[in-house]
This record gives sequence, C-alpha cells and structure tokens, in this order.
Amino acid sequence: MAPQYPEKEQAQLYLITPPAFDLDSFPDQISRVLDCAPVACVRLALASKDEGEIAKSGDALREICHARDIPLLIESHLIMVERLGLDGVHLTDGSRSVRYARQELGKDAIIGTFCGASRHDGLNAGESGADYVCFGPCGENTLGDGSVVSVDLFKWWSDVVEVPIVAEGALNAEIVNTLSPISDFFAIGAEIWDTDDPAAAFKTLSSAIHQT
Repeated sequence: MAPQYPEKEQAQLYLITPPAFDLDSFPDQISRVLDCAPVACVRLALASKDEGEIAKSGDALREICHARDIPLLIESHLIMVERLGLDGVHLTDGSRSVRYARQELGKDAIIGTFCGASRHDGLNAGESGADYVCFGPCGENTLGDGSVVSVDLFKWWSDVVEVPIVAEGALNAEIVNTLSPISDFFAIGAEIWDTDDPAAAFKTLSSAIHQT
C-alpha cells in the first residue's frame, strides 16, 4: 500500500541551467522548456568564474524569466544579484552563508541553499533566514560517495518544518512521483539538458508530479 501523507499544495518545478551554454542558442532552448510546463523559479548555475560571461548570461536569462514572471536566482555569486537585477541567490555551502546573504540582500531577496543530506544544516539554514532548503541527490549517482537522500528525511521535514523543501539531483519520473506529496519543489537540470529533447524530458518529469 502506498504511504499516506498529509495534504499539501502541489509540488512545483524549479529549473537549473547547465553549467555552460552557448548564448546564441540557449535562450531559445530554455524558452521552449519554460513554455512547456509551469516553472516557479530558475537558477543560473554557471561553472564559469568569468564576470563578463556571467553578466551576459544573467542579462539574457533575466529578460526571458521576467517576461514570464519567473524569478531568476544565481548560484553562489552573491555580488551579482543586485548588479544584474536578479531575484536572489542559491548557496551551496549549507547553512554557513545564509545569514550573511540575508544581511547583504535584504528581506525581499530569495535565498536558498543546498544542504546535501544534513537535517542539521537544513534546520540551521531555515533559522538563519533561508527561503528554501535543497536536499539531494535523490537517486543513484556517481557524485561523492554516491549516497542518496532518504525518503524519510523528506517525510520528516514535510511533517515538522515549515521552510519549503526542494528535491535536487539524480531525479527521474519514479522519484518525482514518490516525493511529490512530501516535497515542495523539484530542482531539475542535468536530468533534461543531457537529453536530445530537454523540453520533452521536462514535460515527462512534470507529468510525474501528483495532481492535487
């Protein structure tokens, strides 16, 4: 028998960009993805440290996202948020930088952070002012020691903590279906960009979310 969870709002989609992309073609590609299913948030997650490249990418994606009333966050580069007119920052160091980011960006900015599988880090991040906490990877992977966040962590968080929870990393339709009653968002990136048709892959994962 499938587990029963308290009713909550339907989980939403959160889109992560690839770590590198061609600005001549990617705007069209991400536009197709954004138009095939409702998206709550987009994260610019470039691996590049080149400020000029980050700025050009941020400008291009801001226009696309804001035209659709979708907030655009940037990963790690706190200093670029106000400079590029973005909506917030996604941190990757658990709870360590959340309080500082909140002080720098103010109460209206969106601040989220990735906490791996650490409930302790997640709780500290929430107490420090994070708007959401990401846990992952959620499926089989080759990252680090290959560990997977347990469904029990999502269940416990959903029952006990009010800060929104995001499932991120190694997602597939089965995992999305399992976690959708106990996760607020699914952060999807490599799962679609590594396919031949990102928009179709995104739609498939979207359709796996439980309808409420």
